[in-house]
Amino acid sequence: MASAPESALPLFFNDLAPLSSNEHANYKARSLDGAPFLAKQHAIPVTVDEFASAQRFYPIIFSLGDNPVPLGLMGLNEGVNTFVDDEGKLLGETYVPAYVRRYPFLLARLRDDSDELSLCFDPSADAIGEFEEGDALFADGQPTDATKGILSFCEQFEQAGQRTTAFMKELTDSGLLMDGEVSIQPGDTDQPFVYRGFQMVNEERLRDLRGDTLRKMMKSGLLPLVHAHLFSLALMREVFARQLAQGKVPAPQPVA
Repeated sequence: MASAPESALPLFFNDLAPLSSNEHANYKARSLDGAPFLAKQHAIPVTVDEFASAQRFYPIIFSLGDNPVPLGLMGLNEGVNTFVDDEGKLLGETYVPAYVRRYPFLLARLRDDSDELSLCFDPSADAIGEFEEGDALFADGQPTDATKGILSFCEQFEQAGQRTTAFMKELTDSGLLMDGEVSIQPGDTDQPFVYRGFQMVNEERLRDLRGDTLRKMMKSGLLPLVHAHLFSLALMREVFARQLAQGKVPAPQPVA
């Protein structure tokens, strides 16, 4: 259901280029009505800073693998996003993850021998280019306020990413993660719909933690984040209901 994407490029990015006042002096960034790249993506990375907002709308789970990441489930099946239409336009109110709002920009390390991060963008994106409309990215060879705002947002996202990495390390070191499984059986079907392929917090292990460990988790801010994750899992059935209403639920597979 939700394995971390394995690619040389981050999710959504088809290419990556450093933003340059020389090469992109006349470039503008424009707003788009929708995000077509989001329409077929069911699991979106979220940071711990977003748990409180995201858990109101969709489940927050953790990917498989040795380095799991938090993911917001906007659909339960590959290629299904129940919160946007085929053009990537929102279907009602929801929380849009910062990962989506950041696109087509990100901070990237251009040299292996340097820790310096540079503002880059996806040149294939429709939101940036030499347009008539939009916000200019450079003026007289200097970044505009629009570019400074983009840079600030990307910096904040990177900092949230570092906090998320620390959270995931504490979570895995505590041995609280387990393989997740959700079984949903509508009244008109003989076979349940079973969803696997993700990780979740083991509530039994959480209850068995000793006082000192719990106090440490509370002090570090981990425990409220764990609770936000656990509360959000109740939305699995709501997302399933959205898929059902949209006609995007595949036939159930026999339970192994």
